[in-house]
Amino acid sequence: MASNDWLAQLRLICLALPEATEGGGVGDPTFRVRDKIFAMQHRVDNRPSMWCKAPRGFQEVLVESDPDRFFVPPYVGHHGWVGVWLDVELDWEYIADLVEDSYRLTAPKRLHTRRSAGE
Repeated sequence: MASNDWLAQLRLICLALPEATEGGGVGDPTFRVRDKIFAMQHRVDNRPSMWCKAPRGFQEVLVESDPDRFFVPPYVGHHGWVGVWLDVELDWEYIADLVEDSYRLTAPKRLHTRRSAGE
């Protein structure tokens, strides 16, 4: 998948969430809610990836189950964030679920309750 395609898909997923915005990072886009990052696109060893928060214990399960797709990202991995390589075959529905979980861990409860209610 060309970089514009996966980045466009990632934007579509992230910016569909209530009050989500895109900001700059260290040369890569970050996706925020109320100025708190819930997902980011980043290059690791020149490979494109997406990083997001994961529920407690989930990072280890993902990375062990499929290390060709998931990894512990530098800097934030020790806080439970998970990395997803974007240069492999992707299940975008699953990535959307990961992003939504990260959003729920980041957003004020009122916002993700609103999302659950379908507003």
